[in-house]
Amino acid sequence: MGYDDDKTTTGRRQPKLRPALKAGLEATGAVNVVHSCDSGEVALEYCLESPPEAILMDVQLAGEMNGIEAAVAIRREYPRLPVVFYSIQDDDDYYRCFRRSGILSHYAYVRKSNYLLPQMIVPLLADAVAGRSFIDPAIESRVQEVRHKDEHSPLALLEPNEQVVAKMLTQGLTNKQIAARLGFRDKRTVSRVNGQIYAAWRLSQTATDEKVARTRAAIIMREGRLISWDAEGIPRVLDERGQWTAWE
Repeated sequence: MGYDDDKTTTGRRQPKLRPALKAGLEATGAVNVVHSCDSGEVALEYCLESPPEAILMDVQLAGEMNGIEAAVAIRREYPRLPVVFYSIQDDDDYYRCFRRSGILSHYAYVRKSNYLLPQMIVPLLADAVAGRSFIDPAIESRVQEVRHKDEHSPLALLEPNEQVVAKMLTQGLTNKQIAARLGFRDKRTVSRVNGQIYAAWRLSQTATDEKVARTRAAIIMREGRLISWDAEGIPRVLDERGQWTAWE
């Protein structure tokens, strides 16, 4: 699609909505739609052959690539190509993907709703083409929420092989079963990995019994956040200020 006489392209997953969006944008008189597709792969192929002036990209697409991944791939070849992300998705993985994408300029990310009409999209495209960036405050809040969650994730403290073992502990597997699944010759290897997990999560400081530490490790994995048990067995979790508070 295009802004004024500039070209823009859009990727939409819903086949019935794409023609309606195309018609609505062109009816504003400011946009000329030059291409519409439902997958990141097709969008990438088209943009590499005929780079548009701006892209209106859904986040959830029909192909293997989501919209953010497609935009990153396109911008490898055409740096800072304006992109307006337009989506109703509220999954952590999309915000995580957006945060890690490195897209810091010439973009807009807005939450799709029944009230986000073509007349509201055109100014975002115009700003993107002009090099101005915008992120919906609600989106920014969710991006930061996911960032905070990731930074305080127990898995962030573990090495890749330790993460795999921790997940298997949560599934209730024995050391022997874990060793068999991972191809270890000696189940004592799992015991050593367990020890590293307990140390990283500071469970070895308060749980001298291996069974207690193992149970607490499984609870931490299930909850997806660090939990600290004091000498009396009272669990505490980190709040948003980084303070340990009683876990209820």
